Amino acid sequence: MSNRIKINEVQPAGYRAILALEKFIESTSLTTIHKDLIKIRASQINECAFCIDMHTLDARKSGETEQRIYALSAWRDTPFFDEQERALLALTEEVTLISNHVSDETYKNAACLFDPAYLAEIILAIITINAWNRIGITTALEPALRS
Repeated sequence: MSNRIKINEVQPAGYRAILALEKFIESTSLTTIHKDLIKIRASQINECAFCIDMHTLDARKSGETEQRIYALSAWRDTPFFDEQERALLALTEEVTLISNHVSDETYKNAACLFDPAYLAEIILAIITINAWNRIGITTALEPALRS
């Protein structure tokens, strides 16, 4: 068990600010499937065990299939994801791995498939889960074992 800081206790105002961003994302027009894919894929890339556990569980509750969840880390090599999901996953990967920048090709592809408001919501959702991943990893949050 970790003795690392609990940001929500030590800096509740800062934590509430991040939580407000999450609540905004939940209020957007993003589909549940799109939100789940963004959260799981970014969490996989960042290796945030706590968030992977939480968001795969949420996705299952929302009706996501085991097959798609298991294949998400290899989405390019499967036929399981449609054109919009593929664009969303490519953008999620490039925003998450931002030091490589977001390519014009990836951005233009997403911009062709989503209207500007929806694309903005996608980008904000990607940024939000990346913030949560960084909190989870830095503070060593661990998922609970379920039976």
